[in-house]
Amino acid sequence: MKSILIIAFNDLNHDARVNRQINFLKDTYQVSVASFGHTPIQNINTISLKRVKPSLSDKLLGGIALLLRWHSLAYKIIYNQSQYLRLLSGKHYDLIIANDIETLPLALELSNGNKVLFDAHEYAPRHFEDKLMWRIFFSRFNQFLCREYLPKVDAMLTVGNGLANEYAKHFPVQPTVLTNANYYSPLVPTATDTRKIKLVHHGAANPSRQLELMIEAVNMLDDRFTLDLILLTPSIANKKTRNYLVKLKRLIESNSRIRIIPPVKSNEVISLIHQYDVGIFLLPPINFNYKNTLPNKLFDFVQARLAIVVGPTPEMASLVNEHDLGLVSSDFTAKSFGSTLGQLTHEKIDYFKSKSDAAARKLSAENNKLILNKIVADLIAE
Repeated sequence: MKSILIIAFNDLNHDARVNRQINFLKDTYQVSVASFGHTPIQNINTISLKRVKPSLSDKLLGGIALLLRWHSLAYKIIYNQSQYLRLLSGKHYDLIIANDIETLPLALELSNGNKVLFDAHEYAPRHFEDKLMWRIFFSRFNQFLCREYLPKVDAMLTVGNGLANEYAKHFPVQPTVLTNANYYSPLVPTATDTRKIKLVHHGAANPSRQLELMIEAVNMLDDRFTLDLILLTPSIANKKTRNYLVKLKRLIESNSRIRIIPPVKSNEVISLIHQYDVGIFLLPPINFNYKNTLPNKLFDFVQARLAIVVGPTPEMASLVNEHDLGLVSSDFTAKSFGSTLGQLTHEKIDYFKSKSDAAARKLSAENNKLILNKIVADLIAE
């Protein structure tokens, strides 16, 4: 049986995309996974990468290397390359899948000439371009990683057309789009209560996402509307991000119709949100990746058979309109989003739920499984 190593510098308990990679491939190949947190998928060889908190001297040296554009040295310091090489070397893999740009130099170093498939979850050169410190320290660094290592990959994936087109515009690659679609779920739409409209949003509690705009929008609505925010704060979150959740909790104190509830594992999301009526997401386009996002949650809403209301993010709006899944606000303000939500009636919601039901199989991960397995089989056959 051919062997595959999947590398991801994150906790797989909350990374649905990487877990789908594992599930897509595990029945055909011997899959090993190297990550900061073990996958919830059973009977997979997992290699635990220790997330090392950098010392003050490492931070100083890494910062100097970034400012002076000693990018190769900066990578070794910031991403612990020598330790991970020692841990992962010595075993043959027919294919390595690198998730996000920070794993790619390591994957290529380990490959020994064998195939490398790169999955770009974001557009790396403009990842956090809205943040001044990121632009100062990491913008040129990520551009260097892309220039240096993208030409060496054997195939490349990304999550949407906007990102694929931008990579192809600036680098010698032609990414295949593999969406963040969730698995097909054999649920049926629930009937909407004429007296209550239950809204839900799930995802990261990140200040840059400006979740307070959705809270403000719901505050404008009548008592039929409730909102549950299912929010995750990463264990490595900085103080500002942790304090953001505190800020949101204060914002909802005066409105009993809005709650913040704890997150669940990625494979439990669909069954949890199925009890709601409308999945919502308003994301101001403060950086390139936000402008071009096509996130997990949109596909989760479909599999949960919910109506959907989103802001005018191009690829999200296109999907909602193409399949008639719900409504799209005219702009990214709370006023516009609240006005759009206010157009919902239980009859409209039931109609949009039926459209989610009709689109669920087409917008499922099973179609992506065929795409990924074809790419992997072709690479290994070469």
